[in-house]
Amino acid sequence: MTVQLRFAARSDVGLVRSINQDSGYAGPHLLVLADGMGGPAGGDIASSVAVAHLAELDDAHGADDLLDLLRHAVADAHSELMARSEADPELAGLGTTCIAILRSGNKLAMVHIGDSRAYLLRDGALTQVTEDHTFVQYLVSTGRLTLEQAERHPQRNVILRALGDNEGDVELDESLREAVPGDRWLLTSDGLFGFVSHETIEETLTTVEDPAACAEALIELSLRAGAPDNVTCVVADVVDEDTPAGDTTPQVVGAAATDRARATRGGDSAAARAAALTASPATAAEEDDVPHEPSRARRWIGRLVATILVLGALAGITYGGWSWTQTQFFVAPNGGYVAIYRGIPQELGPIRLASLHERTDLRIDDLTPVAQDRLQSAITRPSLAAAEDVVDTLRQSVVEPEPEPTPTPSTTEPGTEDPDGDRTPEEPTTGPTSRRTSETTEPS
Repeated sequence: MTVQLRFAARSDVGLVRSINQDSGYAGPHLLVLADGMGGPAGGDIASSVAVAHLAELDDAHGADDLLDLLRHAVADAHSELMARSEADPELAGLGTTCIAILRSGNKLAMVHIGDSRAYLLRDGALTQVTEDHTFVQYLVSTGRLTLEQAERHPQRNVILRALGDNEGDVELDESLREAVPGDRWLLTSDGLFGFVSHETIEETLTTVEDPAACAEALIELSLRAGAPDNVTCVVADVVDEDTPAGDTTPQVVGAAATDRARATRGGDSAAARAAALTASPATAAEEDDVPHEPSRARRWIGRLVATILVLGALAGITYGGWSWTQTQFFVAPNGGYVAIYRGIPQELGPIRLASLHERTDLRIDDLTPVAQDRLQSAITRPSLAAAEDVVDTLRQSVVEPEPEPTPTPSTTEPGTEDPDGDRTPEEPTTGPTSRRTSETTEPS
């Protein structure tokens, strides 16, 4: 089934900021959202550069080429941002988040970096499709923070990945999906979801049918919640080819748009009136100047956190490996006796990965030559019980010493034949009986 997109993009500078650093793009084949950072002359440039490189892709392409096209466009944007940062010290630290969805037929390819989000509304249920590349999200993913704790965490805006903010290759999240008729996609900066609940966003996407009106309604909700940040929304519906798509002219909003005035839809809401009362030209100028240093600090904090995470991961792997070795056992000689060791019979430099668990009373010299040869190499087993079975088996091979022969008394009766057929002599007679016999034989 062939599908198409009905789309709209809207952006607002917010109630406090004087410059919109967000950029958005919506077209027949492409949706883009970028949230820039890096000072008054940095963030807006960064998001505009990202949109400019990606906007060239808004055309028909083969489904197999979608991800490659997105990767190359994002990489080119990253290279340009790094070159600008190196050439102009005032742009040091500029960077931007980026989400881009490119369509070919009924296939959607998406790339993502940073903490802007993509949501999918399907069958009335709203799902966050992207995962924030932030320090706090890492803590949530590893079970160290709950979602409720993350919402109030002081470092919830520390980004670990962004375009232009760090040297090296760009690390994107990538995916390929089916464009299902009836789906509604929302790309948005943190100016919306940072101040409007998931349930309210879901209800608005469900009840406001027109994409443009829906984007306007979402921004209005953010402003009424007092959002001080820029807020940008790109809304796109997946519809059948036979469904009227409306105006198919691409829409560019925010910093990338030709009109970059500070216009806000805050109107006469309580939040807008409060912002107007507290804002002044002086404070606005200060607000524009301040982001230079926070941007650099944010960049170095991000790098430091990333380094800590890498070291933590290595430590975790090392500890996990060590823990595994301590579940293993082996049988080997120890001082002429058979012994059981915990660990594995290996060493890492000066570190031994085994310790003596028990030296048995089984002497190696008492074993058969075959058993002794077997002990020349450690006999490894996955558990203590299995190692003890090895020792029991070795005990069965102990060579028992032969007993010394002991003499046995003869039981043959005198005057009888022994087993060899020889007659044993009668016991000789002594005393008077012998003499009387000789006397009676003498002649008188």
